[in-house]
Amino acid sequence: MPVLQTKQNTQPKNPLSRIICNSIINLPKDKDTHSVVFLMELPNIFEGNYRRLLPLPLLLIVIAIFFIPSVKQGVDFKGGVLISLQTQENVDALSLEESLKSELGSELSVKKIESALGASIEINLAQSEALSRAETLKGEFFSQVDDVSRLEADAAIFESGTLTNDSLIGSDAPQKYKVARERLDSIANELFFLSKMEQKAQDAPNTNDLRKMASRAYTKINEDYQAGVRAAIEKRVKYDSISFEIVSASLSGHFISTALWVVGVSSILAIIAVFFVFRSFIPSAAVLIGATADITIALGAMGLFGIPLTLASFAALLMLIGYSLDTDILLTMRTLKRSEGHARERAFGAMKTGVTMNITAMAAFSALLILSILTNISTYYEISAVALAGLVGDLFATWGLNAVIVLWYAEKKEKEAGEAKSKFTAFYGKK
Repeated sequence: MPVLQTKQNTQPKNPLSRIICNSIINLPKDKDTHSVVFLMELPNIFEGNYRRLLPLPLLLIVIAIFFIPSVKQGVDFKGGVLISLQTQENVDALSLEESLKSELGSELSVKKIESALGASIEINLAQSEALSRAETLKGEFFSQVDDVSRLEADAAIFESGTLTNDSLIGSDAPQKYKVARERLDSIANELFFLSKMEQKAQDAPNTNDLRKMASRAYTKINEDYQAGVRAAIEKRVKYDSISFEIVSASLSGHFISTALWVVGVSSILAIIAVFFVFRSFIPSAAVLIGATADITIALGAMGLFGIPLTLASFAALLMLIGYSLDTDILLTMRTLKRSEGHARERAFGAMKTGVTMNITAMAAFSALLILSILTNISTYYEISAVALAGLVGDLFATWGLNAVIVLWYAEKKEKEAGEAKSKFTAFYGKK
């Protein structure tokens, strides 16, 4: 007796969940792009009521916004000292932090990172007042010393009596040099005091020698500071290696201003390029909304997982902007600029290409993340972790948020075109 076989529909109701299901490793080809879609045969999630895709990306964005205030600035943007230790000891990070605070100050944090190569300890320490003041004095000194050196040369020429009739050096050159030199000596003497060097700026016969003395004083302040911190750590931890990264407040301020400038310029150029390509507000806004959503989700992940905002993580965020614009423009161009088939089919074809690109990028950054965990290289970790968070966010933002906006716009335009065609046919049909 033949057995009647029935095929049950086991697809989940949630459209986004269908991406994970129905895995068929048969490597079909996408007829639109002739690109190989690997790992799975994707169902068209845009069939039916595609607006059901909206809640999940919107929920992710809301959660991300909640965690964004928790993002901490790293040493690159905040300024301070980052000390990295390699040790074979089992160190209690909390106990070490409390112990070091009693000697080095309360603005201090300790993080322990385990890897196959042993334990790594990262100590973030605010700059001491002396070190911060020395940095300020150094900036003031070297911003003035060249001008004082020129005044010194003018005064020497004037006093030598070798002036010509067409010389631009005035009779007040010695007085100008004296005033400027006294101001420079005052800065240098404060540097010497902080460095505990028993010398005075007035002992330097010229500005060139004074420049060398000030450089030695600043170097000594840094070396003494590092020696004091190293001694405090050595009392509590035995380490195999130690490294210091000192970022001054002025340098961190420069990093922040440069970062804001880069973001501002890139955003303006992106807006101009997008509006130039699509020449319509809604598609252009959809592309920019998708990119903004990606960055928002990535920043939320940084706050959730404690990834600091450093030059490395900032570079990853900039990279995500480019990647997000790429997938958003792919979707919008395919859906609006092509005419074959239905808009939902064109959006689905773009999705298969975009998801393939996304999975490939995620695989590459996953490998980098594993390498960073094995080697304790924080730069690799920050780049890969932020990039992975943004790529995951791009899946939901592009195909769950941006696609809904673009499809709504495309179907609206198709409907308007159909109504116009019907009116045209009806009008001329009567003729």
